[in-house]
Amino acid sequence: MRIEAYSQVQQIYSNSKIGKPQATKKTSDARDTVSFSSIGKDIQVAKQAVSAAPDIREDKVAALKAAIKNGTYDVSGEDFADKLLAKYEELA
Repeated sequence: MRIEAYSQVQQIYSNSKIGKPQATKKTSDARDTVSFSSIGKDIQVAKQAVSAAPDIREDKVAALKAAIKNGTYDVSGEDFADKLLAKYEELA
């Protein structure tokens, strides 16, 4: 191991001293501003509309309940099997 190389590296690191950061002047007139794009505003309106909408569509539920109660609700066995197999393929 060469001691001269170590001393040269030590000289490089000892010569570079870290200076203190200088304080920046703050102006009392400067204010931060935030502006939203029109897309951001549209997204905000859409979020509010979705949160205001009910989770359950009562009109659809009432119609299905009435059809089941009257015995007029008919489900195709073939459609049911197709959807069941499609769900199974998604999970596999």
